[in-house]
Amino acid sequence: MRVSRAQAAANRRRIVTEASRLFRERGYDGVAVADLMKSAGLTHGGFYGHFESKEALMAETCASSGDIRTRWERLTAKRQQPPFQVLVEQYLSPRHRDQPGHGCLFAALSVDTARQTPEVRHAYTGTFRKFADMIADWLPGRRANRRRRALATASSLVGALVLSRAVDDPELSSEILDAVRQQLLGATASATSSSTTRASSGKPAKE
Repeated sequence: MRVSRAQAAANRRRIVTEASRLFRERGYDGVAVADLMKSAGLTHGGFYGHFESKEALMAETCASSGDIRTRWERLTAKRQQPPFQVLVEQYLSPRHRDQPGHGCLFAALSVDTARQTPEVRHAYTGTFRKFADMIADWLPGRRANRRRRALATASSLVGALVLSRAVDDPELSSEILDAVRQQLLGATASATSSSTTRASSGKPAKE
């Protein structure tokens, strides 16, 4: 039976959504095309009507995470807190740690991505740039300084989550999240206070 364009588009979205979850849970090499299609409720042979290779799908799952700003802005809008605070608290939460399939691309697949094709790495890089740009926009201070701090912050967030998932000691796992959370929020509070002081005194901000 011929599938309509609308149904074909819906099937493709289903494959990408399911692949995103499974790749984050098991890694790229831990997911076979046949298992993916079964999980999506579709036939194995139908895969190649949507993607020319598994690597093409991997790249699309990375690119599909590119609306990361929209998702975080939607989440922060529900809370009466600064966006950066919401990001840090939610990212470094036990819930995020315990649900890799529904969590961050970077914490789940960075090591795997480093070994993949240029197509996959390029898509991953584009999404990471958007993540870093979002963080920079939410930090106080001059733009050049904010970008450096955003890259350091993104690295701290991802690294903390990776380590918290890797250790087999629940107490240590929670300590890692708490330590980095407090460090990031404390540093941001200090930067905000410093910027406010300079503005009130009329002194220029330093890089």
